[in-house]
Amino acid sequence: MAAIPALAKPYAKHLTSDLDLSTEALAYTLDLAGRVKRTPTRFARTLAGRYLSLLFEKPSLRTRVTFELAIKQLGGDAVTCAGSIGEREPVKDVARNLDRWTHAIVARVFLQTTIDELAKWSSVPVINALSDLYHPCQALADILTLKERFGRLEGLKVAFIGDGNNVAHSLMLNATRLGVHVAVGTPARYAPNAGIVAQARKFGEVTVTEDPAVAVEGAHCVYTDVWTSMGQEAEAGRRARIFAPYQVNQALFDRARHDAIFMHCLPAKRGQEVTDEVMESPRSAVFDEAENRLHVQKALLVMLLS
Repeated sequence: MAAIPALAKPYAKHLTSDLDLSTEALAYTLDLAGRVKRTPTRFARTLAGRYLSLLFEKPSLRTRVTFELAIKQLGGDAVTCAGSIGEREPVKDVARNLDRWTHAIVARVFLQTTIDELAKWSSVPVINALSDLYHPCQALADILTLKERFGRLEGLKVAFIGDGNNVAHSLMLNATRLGVHVAVGTPARYAPNAGIVAQARKFGEVTVTEDPAVAVEGAHCVYTDVWTSMGQEAEAGRRARIFAPYQVNQALFDRARHDAIFMHCLPAKRGQEVTDEVMESPRSAVFDEAENRLHVQKALLVMLLS
């Protein structure tokens, strides 16, 4: 394997939220993901003899497949457990069992408190593969995709349209630290967490507006996500009515820059938050993002476990 130069500053043992990566570590992760993507065989033995626990409270396609493949392609192996965490036994007991058997814990959960509790009690790294507050692995893949498409990050603008959710939070916390302006177009009652917005504004430019046209003006990227996330199904009808003016259709997409790309973390509800025309546009980068989940997660595993 190619030698990995050490970071000048340490990064956190766990990735419970985006800010566990310093700005330097964030940039390093993206650079390392690019190296892993270009020369995967050079890293093929990095996790030889390592075994990881994958915990899934929520159904998953991209997260489960890309983490399992990332671990295997780095020479390790994984055991996957689906179901509620902390129901049959306390979360602290789950953590202290798994850290005796495996070298890291990857968890896709409903509540951020579950991630925090796992990290508190685990002696091995815990990686947040999605919670109600953050989706750091997705944001890393998104930013890598932006960097590949535009050749830079400084000075770009990303317009996130719709529910100010965990993906919006992670985009703000990561992209602003790398010089990207993040504009969120959302109904007022569905705006991103005010505390997270305030944190992100310490790093760079963040706009929150109820007007999606204002958000996409001059944007290099128009991004959206489902209007109703898992666990919110009872709100689906009401959300559909409220978010209807926030659909990313061709008319809204045309308000962005002529070279703007479209992004979505998937799965997409075509005909709701985005039209099929935009999803299938030559400027859609959604499957590039999905591929890049694999590469950024491999980079994180190399950083945390090698």
